[in-house]
Amino acid sequence: MGDLPHGFLGRRGGASTGIHAGLNVGLGSDDDADIVRANRDAALAAVRPGATLLTPYQVHSADCVTVTGPFEGERPRGDALATDRPGLAIGIITADCAPVLLADREAGVVGAAHAGWKGAIGGVTDATIAAMEALGARRDRIAAAVGPCIARASYEVDDAFRRRFEEADAANERFFADAARPGHAQFDMEGYVVHRLAAAGVTRIEALGLDTYADEARFFSYRRATHRGEPGYGRQIAIIAAG
Repeated sequence: MGDLPHGFLGRRGGASTGIHAGLNVGLGSDDDADIVRANRDAALAAVRPGATLLTPYQVHSADCVTVTGPFEGERPRGDALATDRPGLAIGIITADCAPVLLADREAGVVGAAHAGWKGAIGGVTDATIAAMEALGARRDRIAAAVGPCIARASYEVDDAFRRRFEEADAANERFFADAARPGHAQFDMEGYVVHRLAAAGVTRIEALGLDTYADEARFFSYRRATHRGEPGYGRQIAIIAAG
């Protein structure tokens, strides 16, 4: 992505404590709101000091919102943002879903997508690429990076989930491996997101291969918290700026 400011931030650092301990940036979490805002400020300062940070109200959709300035009123609902405005930093919040950052450095256009399984199969990355093209990007120049997300070894799904993907495209079978439990499979979400980017014509793709579920010291994980019966969980952020 050249010299465009960007980064995938985990849970290290920050001022949150307890089950949210670390750099929790989730506005929807049960953490202290002032601490969350301070954590978001710290995350932004680490990536693009002085910029205005914008994050959407994520709803597990395939919708991308083009932003040209600070939000007025409520945050827009959607799961991706695209911009060409220097001084704006766009971010995506995750806690197992795949954060995807995209950039056409030559055009000065960037995108950020939240790819949970619903958004991924629905085409959230395709929508982000299209929004970037409308701002002057070219998909053959776009570089993409897929950040920390739940890995196949940690992501057990049932056969109905598997069938949903295989009915959409029989070739999706390769993103599943049989699980130890009958009637279940292990899903490679990172691999699937990389495939969708490549199928859309993005040729420069980096996948970090980091498992949010397995690495508690570095990342928050919704599924890990759920399996433990914890009452809440923190979120991490991925940020990119056009300049």
